[in-house]
Amino acid sequence: ALALEFLVLNANRTGEVTGGRREEVSENGIWTIPGERMKVGKEHRVPLGQRSLELLEIAKSLDPDSDYLFSRKGKQLSGMAMSMLLRRLGYSVTVHGFRSTFRDWVAEETTHSPEVAEKALAHTIASKVEAAYRRGELLEPRRRLMADWECYCLTGQLACCATSA
Repeated sequence: ALALEFLVLNANRTGEVTGGRREEVSENGIWTIPGERMKVGKEHRVPLGQRSLELLEIAKSLDPDSDYLFSRKGKQLSGMAMSMLLRRLGYSVTVHGFRSTFRDWVAEETTHSPEVAEKALAHTIASKVEAAYRRGELLEPRRRLMADWECYCLTGQLACCATSA
């Protein structure tokens, strides 16, 4: 459940979270996912919000000797762990659908730019020319976007979100 909440709050893919290692999270709250766990094979940095950092602390307290962000008895979670949790809870939704929900929320409910949303999802830029010019990480705009998403996820309200419409 902790891993699923973390995944939703950060709009990640399952393998990024289940393979996540504690050493990938810096003291300034940046989670650096190595390229080998990313769909496009490129390293991706994720600015973690307050609740995400709390979830990591809870997970660490439950399995203190593990190298993984979320684990059981030091072992990495199965790729199906979150899907099975959703099924046991009676939901017929996919884990990946939370990424789609995040993208729809950004487009329909906020004033955050599509570029920031796409960078948060670690999507590649289809146009090679545009990709050549747009090389930045947009880390600070993404930090604001993810703070708004976290706020929305935890409250269901846009009112608490600092930069939303």
